[in-house]
Amino acid sequence: MLVLVVAHAVAALAAPALVRALDRRAFLVLALVPAAAFAWILAQLPAVVAGQPVEEDVPWIPALGIDIAMRLDSLAATVSLLVTGVGALVLLYCSRYFSAGARGLGRFAGVLTAFAGAMLALVWSNDVFVLYVCWELTTVFSFLLVGHDAGKRASRAAAVQALVVTAAGGLTMLVGLVILADAAGTSRLDDLVAFFAGPAATPAALTAGVVCVLVGAVTKSALVPFHFWLPSAMAAPTPVSAYLHAAAMVKAGVYLVLRLAPGLADVEPWRPLIATLAVTTMLLGGIQALRQHDLKLVLAHGTVSQLGFMILLAGAGTRDAALAALGLVVAHAMFKACLFLVVGVIDRRAGTRDLRELSGLGRRAPVLATAGILGAASMAGLPPLLGFVTKEGAFEAFLHDAYGPAAVPLLALVVLGSVLTVGYSTRFVWGAFWRKPGVEEVRWQAPGALFATAPIVLGVAGLAAGVGVSALAPLLLPYADTLPVTYPALLELAVIPSVGVALGLSVLAVTLGFVVGLPRVSARLTARHPLAGVRAEITWRGVVHALENTSLRVTALTQRGSLPWILSTVFAVLVIGPGLVLLVGPELGEVRVDRLADSPFQVLAAVIGAACAIVATRVRRRLGAVLVVGGVGYATALIFALAGAPDVALTQALVETATLVVVVLVLRTLPRDIADRDTPRRRVRRLIVAVPVGLLMAGLGAVALAARSAPAVSAAYPAQAYGFGAGANVVNVTLVDIRAWDTMGELSVIVAAATGVASLVFLHRRSGAPPRGEPQPVVTPTTRAGGWLRAARRGDEDRVLLLEVVTRLVFPTMMVVSLYFLFAGHNAPGGGFAGGLVAGLSLVVRYVAGGRYELGEAVPVDAGLLLGLGLLLAGGTGVGALLLGGEVLQTAVVEGYVPLLGNVKFVTSLIFDVGVYLIVVGLVLDVLRSLGAELDRRRVAAVTRQEVPT
Repeated sequence: MLVLVVAHAVAALAAPALVRALDRRAFLVLALVPAAAFAWILAQLPAVVAGQPVEEDVPWIPALGIDIAMRLDSLAATVSLLVTGVGALVLLYCSRYFSAGARGLGRFAGVLTAFAGAMLALVWSNDVFVLYVCWELTTVFSFLLVGHDAGKRASRAAAVQALVVTAAGGLTMLVGLVILADAAGTSRLDDLVAFFAGPAATPAALTAGVVCVLVGAVTKSALVPFHFWLPSAMAAPTPVSAYLHAAAMVKAGVYLVLRLAPGLADVEPWRPLIATLAVTTMLLGGIQALRQHDLKLVLAHGTVSQLGFMILLAGAGTRDAALAALGLVVAHAMFKACLFLVVGVIDRRAGTRDLRELSGLGRRAPVLATAGILGAASMAGLPPLLGFVTKEGAFEAFLHDAYGPAAVPLLALVVLGSVLTVGYSTRFVWGAFWRKPGVEEVRWQAPGALFATAPIVLGVAGLAAGVGVSALAPLLLPYADTLPVTYPALLELAVIPSVGVALGLSVLAVTLGFVVGLPRVSARLTARHPLAGVRAEITWRGVVHALENTSLRVTALTQRGSLPWILSTVFAVLVIGPGLVLLVGPELGEVRVDRLADSPFQVLAAVIGAACAIVATRVRRRLGAVLVVGGVGYATALIFALAGAPDVALTQALVETATLVVVVLVLRTLPRDIADRDTPRRRVRRLIVAVPVGLLMAGLGAVALAARSAPAVSAAYPAQAYGFGAGANVVNVTLVDIRAWDTMGELSVIVAAATGVASLVFLHRRSGAPPRGEPQPVVTPTTRAGGWLRAARRGDEDRVLLLEVVTRLVFPTMMVVSLYFLFAGHNAPGGGFAGGLVAGLSLVVRYVAGGRYELGEAVPVDAGLLLGLGLLLAGGTGVGALLLGGEVLQTAVVEGYVPLLGNVKFVTSLIFDVGVYLIVVGLVLDVLRSLGAELDRRRVAAVTRQEVPT
């Protein structure tokens, strides 16, 4: 199962290259991936139907009890067949929907394929945290797909709106899942549902967890009050609407409700909350669908309505309702994807989706019209299509006491919703294919066979599934049978219904629906209906606008542009909060004051650091202040060295040096002297803040050491470093192995920070090469003969020959030392971080000696490339270990004899360390080029402009 998910990821990564090679025909190749997954699922159906789920577990985070657990049971098999089957057809459809050479086609193909893999993993996930990760992956991919045409404002706005709503719902859902997992004592979905199916404890926590989980479900499936994002998302290309908004992403909320219903349906407020939101959504979506003139919006609002219907059935928590709900999920995926694809063909070949401009298309395109009418008939619930079978089953479920005493009122509202469904189905067929008096027949270009294949297959599939529902039922029944029975006569899905109340209600709904669907009738009804003017997106925009205004006011109040004010506020809160707890809180332990230092040298280092801090308050030159502040850092490095931590001391010293370089680069744009604006009163106020903060930090450190009640976690690190890290340097092994997840997070932050700095400084390009048209460095006899450096500063008067000579001699040595730190760091002081800092400092030397051109000659590579490659190597180490059967970021040791080198031991964490090395070098290079070379270029350009006579 994991192999199929990875296959989607690999295909997504290869999609841009395939599109460059094959253009839009690449979609035909990509369609093979979900098609293969579809075939594999079909092969597993005999075991699944027999009640033998297919399971697969891969260790992920053993310390938290989290595995990449996947499970293919009846429910997962049904939904994943839709995800893969419709996904393959949509990719096939894309090969003709997009024009050859369309812009951004490679990115679109990759994201759509990645979405299919994420959705498949979501359905198969048997761990709540893995499910959440896949849930948010579908959110991100949906954002990229909806906003595919970034040049259109509507696409960008719709993508952001869908992202904010569904991501916020996903985060709320995560809180609920954590609450439920904690109450059940497991994160496994099947065990969690089984636990809550019995007597569960902590009802208050369960109520909060249920509400949070349902918030995630209703935002994903676009229920009131979050329904507005789905119609807005119709700005996406039609294949996206057919896949995400008919067969895949919006079904995630329905799937989650179905998955949890066997255990949580009896927990309050599950049923009342679902019933209220679902019925309101069903009616509001149906009314809005009757008001639309864009065929795609008719289907979009109809989807909102039917999602409410599906979740109403899914949340009932009874056997018959679950059977009808799962059947409706299948039927809806078929007919709604079919109809969206039909609209896409009409839009491409007729040039419009406005039903007021379409006339006579049924006669011009009879095959396409047949597919559209089959889809609309299934949506309306006409026999013998699957939509009719599932609608009959839904009516019977409410007659079988779904939702208990509320079953009859809910049934009446469901019938009303069915009337609206028949109405907008009629409106769709009339608008798309009927001949309208007074409207000129549309110009039509016949679609090719491949373009029309997907909607025809889906339309026919809805008919075949309805006629052959007896073959489909065994797949749906194993899930339905996990829910309690509320009626002695069990519901059976059948294409030939029994004569009774349900059939009478169907006839009534169809008859009234045809009348409601008439253009004049629908216009009058929707104009007068009290819900007709409800526009939730206006409320949404008002909320967003209010939040923006509030944030601006809070920012204006707290961020006044004064750094002393901001720091004083932060430090004051720190002193008032933890400081008061430290003073009046409970006894935290015995603070020892009899041992302040281990040696006199530590006292000397502390005195040096304190003296530097005091001097920094009196220095009037900015550069001098920076240097004495750096002295505090070097004093700290000395303390680390004296404490027997040479690796930490080395890193501290290198970081301090690199920080000094960055600060000095910034200081070049500031005045040399610190403005003497501080009155004695201001100094006293700062002293009042600074002294308590210093005392607080010292007190917190002492109390934290005294409050330890358990052995330190780090006590086991040396043994672990030797045991499974295969290294003698505990610090380095901790970074690249024991706590590699922390390091991955820190690397991501570094890359984001470097990108942010570059985006703030660079106006056009990020590379180190000089832009076109910029004056090149002056070539002197020295540089022509080779010189000490390949590119010197402009003009001989700016050069310092001694510095160039020293740089020429020192640079190779520093690079060798950096590589030594990189490769030796696993067993000796060093590592990728220290090695990268040494290499970065060597680049600083080249820049100081030769200027910005010399920096470009030293590393003629884009810093962003180094950052990305480093992050890829670090992350690839984790994925590689997973693919080889180990845990994420687990180290493997390879030892053997190599000619000329002798016995060699290689640990795979070295690859991770190489990634760290490249990221640090890329960060330093980005800083030098942004705060150094780019500012130099602007200064030279400014001087050049001043020298040009006006």
